[in-house]
Amino acid sequence: MTERECECGWKGSGEKGEISGMNHINNINGGVASGVPLAHGLVNKEGTWLLRSGRRVQRKISRPLKPLAIWVATCALLFSPCVSVHGGWPKADGDFSNYEVPLSAQIVNRIKAKVAARLGECKNTQDRYFIVPFAYQNKGNSPEFSHSFISVIRVLADNKQPRFTSGFRRGRYKGRNFEAFTISWLPHDFDTNPHLCVFDGIGSRVDPKKNKCPISVGRSFKLDETVKLAVNVKNAVGMWGPYEIKKEAFELGVKRKRLLDGGTIRYRADDRLYRKDRVAINCFHAMAGLEELYPNGGFSRDGI
Repeated sequence: MTERECECGWKGSGEKGEISGMNHINNINGGVASGVPLAHGLVNKEGTWLLRSGRRVQRKISRPLKPLAIWVATCALLFSPCVSVHGGWPKADGDFSNYEVPLSAQIVNRIKAKVAARLGECKNTQDRYFIVPFAYQNKGNSPEFSHSFISVIRVLADNKQPRFTSGFRRGRYKGRNFEAFTISWLPHDFDTNPHLCVFDGIGSRVDPKKNKCPISVGRSFKLDETVKLAVNVKNAVGMWGPYEIKKEAFELGVKRKRLLDGGTIRYRADDRLYRKDRVAINCFHAMAGLEELYPNGGFSRDGI
């Protein structure tokens, strides 16, 4: 059986293929995991140092000296000078190969390359699903210049007649068909009127009833449209992933997009009084907690 004919598919819970959350990072090189057996081989639970053979080389530290040792180690960590670490030799010149390529095109190309690497060269016998979280903000972290959004991707199984979802963007990359959509919830005219009202009124940050910002008709912008909004005001754009997800998670994203596109929910940056009744939500709640629109929590009860 050739390499291309081998089967690739989603791996179940606890296996390498699953990403349980956006904060999860796979240890590809095994650096941390490989160090654990070494630590257990050198130190036992009583603090006695042992060789691999188990022979004692030093008696365990006496109890009166343990606090002193901890204090010395803490001081060493707190007051030691910081040293910058470089990954490899410093380059004389930067890489400007993509200088003339629009940022949205760079992002799409990077997503395609990352997903293709994840799929590998072998045959895909089932659909695969991915999510890509994004955020942008200005240098001052101003709320009115901040935004969060996600793109969701379905790569169709190989050698099957593609059945695309209506309204999704579709394409083909390295012989594989895919479709994608973006949830980027903003006022419907934000591209022509990019002046976002977040808090208006004395004490409005603490008391939502004092906030005079209006409720707007909402719209989910496409990925290239959203990136252009950030570029227009020279915001920094952050991207994470792509992370592979299960079919159920993809379907939740589709359900949320359909809800937003239905026109029954509007937009408001400070949505504390409106999201529970599904009157209006902000960009964060449009994509976060796909199973509910109002994950309350935090100081301002905004779910963050």
